[in-house]
Amino acid sequence: MSSMLAEQKVELRHLQRENEAQAAKLGELKQQVQVKSKELEVQKTQLNQVQQQVQAQAGELTAVKAKTNVTENQVEALMRDREVKQVAFSASLLASGSGIMGPFNAHTNLVFRHVTTNIGNAYSPNTGFFIAPVRGAYHFEFHVGAHGSSYASSTVLVKNGQHIFIAHQHQPSHFGKSSNGATLLLEVGDVVFLRLWENTRIYDSENHHSTFSGHLLFTM
Repeated sequence: MSSMLAEQKVELRHLQRENEAQAAKLGELKQQVQVKSKELEVQKTQLNQVQQQVQAQAGELTAVKAKTNVTENQVEALMRDREVKQVAFSASLLASGSGIMGPFNAHTNLVFRHVTTNIGNAYSPNTGFFIAPVRGAYHFEFHVGAHGSSYASSTVLVKNGQHIFIAHQHQPSHFGKSSNGATLLLEVGDVVFLRLWENTRIYDSENHHSTFSGHLLFTM
């Protein structure tokens, strides 16, 4: 009986040692888990920092792109504005040769077909109309040539159907010429042209006696 008790005590001590060893291993494992957990937390923190940096860089990139788009739009607007501000034209009546137009029994619009300058393409040699591309002050000049006869030579500067200024001369013989000009405030789309007065005539040749010119002074 005593020998059995001694054996049980030995086994109990052996079990206690195994439990202690397992407890020590478990403690080591817990420490390792804690270390890994701390490392994982550190990695998560670092990852969050990287994500924040990426987000910040993405925001900066978006801002840069937005600024770039604004700059490009500003450049395009400046280019368009520069193009609009460059408006000037000059033309003579006949495309070639020489001849007399008129007299007619009604006021007749004139089309100056020989174009020497048409910066901005605001003047049309097909209609004789100058159409303002931008609001501003424009200056126009017109010169009218005619040989002496019983008919006078009268040409009127017209804005949107309204007679502004007239160039008139009448002499029975020899060559004569009259001129006039005006500075007009035009809105976008306003139309300016020259009109031959009824029962008068106008002369032009390869020397370009009869001309119509205009240019933008400044925008408003």
